[in-house]
Amino acid sequence: MRRLLPSFLVLSAAGLIGIAVHEGYRETAYDDGVGVQTVGFGSTTHADGRKVARGDKMSVERALVRLGQDVDRMQREMKACLGPVPLYPHEWDAYVSLTYNIGTGAFCRSTLVKRLKETPPNYDAACAEILKWNRAGGRVMAGLVRRRQDEFKLCTEGRP
Repeated sequence: MRRLLPSFLVLSAAGLIGIAVHEGYRETAYDDGVGVQTVGFGSTTHADGRKVARGDKMSVERALVRLGQDVDRMQREMKACLGPVPLYPHEWDAYVSLTYNIGTGAFCRSTLVKRLKETPPNYDAACAEILKWNRAGGRVMAGLVRRRQDEFKLCTEGRP
């Protein structure tokens, strides 16, 4: 297997399932622990751009469509900020999962991206950066620790 330019990469089916499993499905909007209303598989906005509000509902079918839309948008934004840094498909899957959770702005400004843009790219250090994203509201969260460990393992070994 060889690394490919991001323009040739897409999240795998296994990567999409991994995001859905980590996020979990919620029909009714809930506070994510840091004051953000979230519904479905971690969506914070509706398809029309409205922010999710307390009490909003989303069917599992609509949530799956929204998950796909969110992932597609994030992948385009990630490709724009990464540029021509070649990655293995499993590294891409790990970074998309991380980005789905932290947002593309945080991902694109991250030290992880800086490590990938070094000459030559520092792939090991970039994967290690994943583990640092384990806090919400300033507190280390057990669920984020588990998710980051899974993403790190995927990034470094190619399997969750």
